[in-house]
Amino acid sequence: MSITKKKLTVIDGETLMDMRLEPIRYCIEGLLPQGVAMMSGAPKIGKSWMMLDWTIRIAKGEDVWNFKTTKGTTLYLCLEDNWNRVQSRLFDVTDEAPGNAYFAISSCSLSGGLEKQITDFVAEHPDTALVTIDTFQMIRNAEKDTSYSNDYQEIEKLKALADKLQITILLVHHLRKQGDSDPLNKISGTTGISGAIDTALILDRSSRNQKNATLTCTGRDIESRELELTFSADTHTWELLSDSIENPEMLLPDEINQLIAYMKQTSMYVGSNTDFAEDFSSFCGKSITPSVLKKLMNKYRYELESYGVFFVSGRSNGKRFLNIRYDPESDGSDVKDGNIRGVKTGVPAVPVVPVNEKPRTLRVKPSEAYYEKQRRRGRYR
Repeated sequence: MSITKKKLTVIDGETLMDMRLEPIRYCIEGLLPQGVAMMSGAPKIGKSWMMLDWTIRIAKGEDVWNFKTTKGTTLYLCLEDNWNRVQSRLFDVTDEAPGNAYFAISSCSLSGGLEKQITDFVAEHPDTALVTIDTFQMIRNAEKDTSYSNDYQEIEKLKALADKLQITILLVHHLRKQGDSDPLNKISGTTGISGAIDTALILDRSSRNQKNATLTCTGRDIESRELELTFSADTHTWELLSDSIENPEMLLPDEINQLIAYMKQTSMYVGSNTDFAEDFSSFCGKSITPSVLKKLMNKYRYELESYGVFFVSGRSNGKRFLNIRYDPESDGSDVKDGNIRGVKTGVPAVPVVPVNEKPRTLRVKPSEAYYEKQRRRGRYR
């Protein structure tokens, strides 16, 4: 067996810092850099509509939402479609398709000559910026090797090609059926895929609105962000609703955002952890245990404080209780007499209830059903 050895090429730090290197090229500034990117999403969620829109806009040099594009030739491999479907979608997405946007409905596989096909295309169109492959599965090797090594090697081949040609290769892929708190773990296949790609784009149904979707963007050359999108049935394109870079609360777990909203209505709560978790579950429409809620609160304590939500825990009559309040005017720097200060930030927190005082609950209920539940508990008359 012959083994190909790679030469170890080294550069000292001073020389490297003085080198005049070409900057990374972006098809879409801040979103889609040169290299291998992967757009993953559930079947029929609208990935292909987004890819077609991006293909046309980059070819025209038009902005994608509020992101600037670098105009260049584009190639879209629509490997799961026929010419009728591609043409029909073009009619829906644009009034005029540019002459530098190219399409194909078949190609070689990665092991059967795809690299040469893309290289030849770029040789004929030197200004090529983007090659989209829809879907990644259609060009994969037929051996059905699902190992980490195989997944990584397939992406590595495409990455070497993208770096050599100085283009972006955008792969369309699917998500796992099971959910995960980490969006990267939702990508179908082993972690060899997520580890090898330069940029990961995950399009998933939004937990805030099932009619919308969230595009999670992360990578080596972009700032991590979440884009809240909605699909327009009129234009067959995705429209931008909000960007987590401009709205940092989007990066918080949904339970924490719900907690902030709950406390804005409630203002203050003093009572047991169990009762608070039950009340909060009723408010947000999902079941969350006291231990899980408390863990989230502790983990995102300082984020909660930045939104004016302060809490302390303690014991009263041998039972654990929670003292939490919403203070919209606190910026985390004012010191108020008589209040407990946070250990790390020095911001004011709510006073601890004395052990001989029975905790009282003060709330603003979001619905009549919520009121009725509290009446049955004997809290309200």
